[in-house]
Amino acid sequence: MPLYSHPVSQPYFDIIRLIERLHRHFLDVLRTELRRLGIEDINAVQALLLYNIGENEVVIRDLKDRGYYQGSNVSYNIKALTECGYLMQERSPHDRRSVRLKLAEKGLTLCNAIRKLQDDLAGALGDDAKTQDQLGTTLDTMQRLERTWTDFVHYGRIRGV
Repeated sequence: MPLYSHPVSQPYFDIIRLIERLHRHFLDVLRTELRRLGIEDINAVQALLLYNIGENEVVIRDLKDRGYYQGSNVSYNIKALTECGYLMQERSPHDRRSVRLKLAEKGLTLCNAIRKLQDDLAGALGDDAKTQDQLGTTLDTMQRLERTWTDFVHYGRIRGV
């Protein structure tokens, strides 16, 4: 008897395991780049947070709502990044409970270095039409997974499943 009854179950399970491994490897890539740049005052997760903010101004709640970070974790990292001079915080004049975040010059410099690294790594994959098609298909699949999981969280199990 097969382990899974649905024909896509095994590839689906393999993708889930790969997602977790890729995330850990991506943090290793960031760790390696931070070391190469001589940056020792922040960690890879904090560098990723800066990269996700980029040149935008965001509200802390937006980072949590987008599902990037958990509450206490994001608060700790924002405090550390502010203390190290990578991030600036500003209270909203309209809602004193709301804090807007934007990168300081030090954070922008790091963000640009990570953007350059990402561009170089993307280039290492190749730029032919086949690679572009494969990456497009992979992106479509990952977005379908995200929608499926989001729907499950918001609406529960699908009937008949």
